[in-house]
Amino acid sequence: MQFSRVITSVEDIQIWNATSYGFSFVISYESRGGPGLQGNPGFVASWRPVHQNRPAVKVDGSPFKTFNAAEQACEVMLGHLISDSPSFGRAPWTN
Repeated sequence: MQFSRVITSVEDIQIWNATSYGFSFVISYESRGGPGLQGNPGFVASWRPVHQNRPAVKVDGSPFKTFNAAEQACEVMLGHLISDSPSFGRAPWTN
């Protein structure tokens, strides 16, 4: 999975996204104060199915201390999503 930085018109927001096997993953950097996204300090990872209008689900362990740790957690989550799917790359809740 290859994460790409999302370019926004809002300064100081750090967001990366990647899509693989029908799932979208997002990593964002949050801090308690200052510009950008507000929250517990660190890299927050989340996922959702691409082709369904569902809210994102936070990846266990978020926020992570490093981007690499968040990226690895997304890879592990993708592995679980794929292995739990009745057909490879398809979420169990799809028909």
